[in-house]
Amino acid sequence: MLRIAIQSKGRLYEDTMELLTEAGIKLSSAKRTLLIPARNFPIEVLFLRDDDIPDSVASGVADIGIVGKNEFLEKQKDADILKNLGFSKCRLSLAIPKDEDYQGLEWFSGRKIATSYPGILSSFLNEKGIKADIHVITGSVEIAPGIGLADAIFDIVSSGSTLVSNRLKEVEVIVESQAVLIGNKNLSEDKKEILEELIFRIEAVQAAEDKKYILMNVPNNNLEEVLNVLPGIKSPTIMPLAQEGWSSVHTVLNEKCFWEIINKLKTAGAEGILVLNIEKMVL
Repeated sequence: MLRIAIQSKGRLYEDTMELLTEAGIKLSSAKRTLLIPARNFPIEVLFLRDDDIPDSVASGVADIGIVGKNEFLEKQKDADILKNLGFSKCRLSLAIPKDEDYQGLEWFSGRKIATSYPGILSSFLNEKGIKADIHVITGSVEIAPGIGLADAIFDIVSSGSTLVSNRLKEVEVIVESQAVLIGNKNLSEDKKEILEELIFRIEAVQAAEDKKYILMNVPNNNLEEVLNVLPGIKSPTIMPLAQEGWSSVHTVLNEKCFWEIINKLKTAGAEGILVLNIEKMVL
């Protein structure tokens, strides 16, 4: 049985549970408790606070975990990043009052910076040769400059709206973060096999993201023109229709790409274009 630690609540919890569901993993109880086994896969889910996940994986309390890269880097625990998961994206950035004239990192020399990530910030400042006073705060870091507690902040930024509402501006991006799958360094061979199957399923889910299965009817005389428009993953599938002189063309496209070429497909002679969602895709 492989034990995976995930966040007990919040956005990362929701995205992680959705990923496990799409990977075909069914948990045995609708009511969430601390530890839940899956009904159809040799895995059990351990619910923890996000900042406890890196240590639980490094110590072997859990075999693997899903946590924000920012949290993993801050805790500096002895575990491996096995895979970037592509959701819960954000960044750790330095921000200063909106009206300040910023010319570069030297601005921070001798300044007080409020943050919940002193480890990452300290490493960055040391690397850049910047001496600043790091003031550790848990929660509501963005209000620190406004109440005179700090000159600047180092914090998570997603949309940037929180910075704007506190009259701050982002000046340096230090870490690009997202959810990552981390693993204990000493997994048994049996657990490694289960992990490989889990990663295989996750990759099948990821491969299908933002992809659409496209079907269209095309006159045979226009096939070459339509095929030149399609940037599919591999050569499109072409099947003859019952109506003589026509073929059905099937391919997989990125959704954004589809909207860019839809008019080109129609101009090239494609008709009856059907767009279907893809749940999983094995490459």
